[in-house]
Amino acid sequence: MTSAELAGLTQQVLWAAFLVAAVFGALVQLTGFCTMGAVGDVMTLGDWTRLRQWALAAGVATIGFALLCAAGLLAPDKTLYSSTRWLWLSAIVGGAIFGFGMVLSSGCASKALVRVGGGNLKAVVVVVVLGVAAFATLKGLTAVLRTQSVDRVAHEFGKQANLGAWSAQVFGLGPAAAALIPGLAVGALLIGWAFAGKGFRRGNNLLAGVGIGSAVLAMWWVTGHLGHIAEHPQTLEETFLATNSTRAEALSFVSPIAYTLDWLMFYSDANKLLTVGIVSVFGVIAGSAIVAVAQRTFRWEGFGGTSDLAHHLTGAVLMGVGGVTALGCSIGQGISGISTLSATSFVAAASMIAGTAGGIKYQNWRLEREA
Repeated sequence: MTSAELAGLTQQVLWAAFLVAAVFGALVQLTGFCTMGAVGDVMTLGDWTRLRQWALAAGVATIGFALLCAAGLLAPDKTLYSSTRWLWLSAIVGGAIFGFGMVLSSGCASKALVRVGGGNLKAVVVVVVLGVAAFATLKGLTAVLRTQSVDRVAHEFGKQANLGAWSAQVFGLGPAAAALIPGLAVGALLIGWAFAGKGFRRGNNLLAGVGIGSAVLAMWWVTGHLGHIAEHPQTLEETFLATNSTRAEALSFVSPIAYTLDWLMFYSDANKLLTVGIVSVFGVIAGSAIVAVAQRTFRWEGFGGTSDLAHHLTGAVLMGVGGVTALGCSIGQGISGISTLSATSFVAAASMIAGTAGGIKYQNWRLEREA
């Protein structure tokens, strides 16, 4: 592959990632898909509809990921979430912090980007502060705290810490079967539970669940297959083009927001290149904005007061720190990570739900006290 061909393929990967992220942003704006809102609906209204949307999305992504791996189009051990270390404490602590933070800031990282596209100025502040806190947790002060505390506590398996690898060991499955059977089983359970809800099989719910799950799956294909080069012409090493992790990635938004701020601030530095994560941030905002303008729901919105500002700032910091510590957000770990059957992702997703529940209880307590 020549340098020109390599540059051309990189551009294809970036444009494809942008389009997938734009579709994701449009779908969230159109359907109201929201992890925090889903937990809130269950706790305050007893309505499980949006949580079933999330389960459907995770189920679609999980089955699709298993099929791609079984077909040889993806390598399950070369994704962002593949590791022999089970970072269970990082997942618990980071997930709980992230979940609590997204309640204070009125939504997770992806929801904040969608709201930016809809004209919400509060979300702009959340995104910027979240990005700074995330970058600090990647490379700064809180990164030192993270690596010297929770990241030190992990279980080393010696093999991939996911259900596929464990199934292969327990049941004696071959590589293809180990990639396929557990994924189909978990995905079927998630989809089955989603469809078990009375009245769930409606257009908006199907669009949200199937659409979001398919967007995650499409990003896996873009980074893990389209952008995969067995031997880079310059380094002679295996490469996944335009990824920050140098591995296959899917939709996730905490670290990408940090990398986006870094790219914007040091744009003139030739070493700062566009990546899939960065263009995904812009794609979500663009897709959301298109839908908001088309539906005439685009409107400027600011803070209601100092208390509102304080809670959003606090929530943004917690999401930035928690999202990096947990290795992803409610989309990154909750759908993208779960689709790989990563043990860390299951713990992180459960912890995010628990943190969200705690944040909602805190908000209710605060409102009752003020009343």
